[in-house]
Amino acid sequence: MNKRTFLKQVGLTAFAAVESSQLINAKPVLPPQKSAKTLKNWVWINPDHKESAEVLTERYKKYKAHGITGIFFEADDEKHFTIAKKQGLTTHRWIWTLNRGEESLLKAHPEWYAINRKGESCADKPPYVGYYRWLCPSRPEVCDYLENVVKTELSKPYVDGIHLDYVRYCDVILAVNLWQVYGIKQNQELPEYDFCYCKVCQQKFKEEKGIDITKVENPDQNLSWRKFRYNNVTRLVNHLAETTKSFKKPISAAVFPTPEVAKRIVRQDWVNWNLNLVCPMIYHKFYKEDVSWIGDAVEEGVKALHGKFPLYAGLYLPDFDSNDEITQGIKLALKNGAAGVSLFGNVNDDVLKALVKGVNS
Repeated sequence: MNKRTFLKQVGLTAFAAVESSQLINAKPVLPPQKSAKTLKNWVWINPDHKESAEVLTERYKKYKAHGITGIFFEADDEKHFTIAKKQGLTTHRWIWTLNRGEESLLKAHPEWYAINRKGESCADKPPYVGYYRWLCPSRPEVCDYLENVVKTELSKPYVDGIHLDYVRYCDVILAVNLWQVYGIKQNQELPEYDFCYCKVCQQKFKEEKGIDITKVENPDQNLSWRKFRYNNVTRLVNHLAETTKSFKKPISAAVFPTPEVAKRIVRQDWVNWNLNLVCPMIYHKFYKEDVSWIGDAVEEGVKALHGKFPLYAGLYLPDFDSNDEITQGIKLALKNGAAGVSLFGNVNDDVLKALVKGVNS
């Protein structure tokens, strides 16, 4: 299934230390701008296994010539990876992490799946859409399972790195532009979308904090419970990062657009992950924002990272009304400290020209 099936179904067309005392009342300084020669730009792709070697060679050669330096491939395809590498592109395997609805896994381990505040499992009652089947990151067996997935992919010689997606909890609150699609008004955290309250999570939280979360009147407002869930995902990611490190290959992730948004609506604390790079999905129209918000989101992320690893602004091409807007979005991302961009959508000749213009203007 293509990563953005959810997005299509809803009809949207349209990442030098200073003493802390010196930072008081001081405006943070953004990283120096990179030249066009040192920028890296990425594309998210679901490879078409039927495409010929000739077509792929021409496409990936064109990508490289227009400033694309790497590809996140959603599926394994040795032909795509090998041809892209021959054209000088970096090839990363893009995997679904905690959202995994394989029929074999559902049948073998339904107990691995997250439980909402109403006591419903997304193994048999997925929220929002049918493929939203979320594993619980508290469970050691889930961590082991995902570690094996990562090892399998990184063992392939044509795979240069691993790219994590859906590495979070279910959206407890959807991006505001999606509310109308489902007829939901999410001004608060509704129990049917609030995960995970399984027995493992309850027990681990009680051992850690001495609190029975089922006895708390408003668990969605309990700050320790929020942090517990941030830490569950962070622990998983950092374990997978150690696994990736043993292969001497990089690890990256597609994440929600800003540190604040990510923590608030999907329990994702990506600033504290041990990555080599991050790609926040700064899909401005999902949040009813204009193109200028891309710069704001990049600035927030870069400042929060303090140079820990580079940030590449994820841009959703259907959100732009023109190629000039794409150029504007790229310029704003780079101006505010992005190390490049990552593009999702139809990367045609006009988009490639917009990329070159955005990087060089």
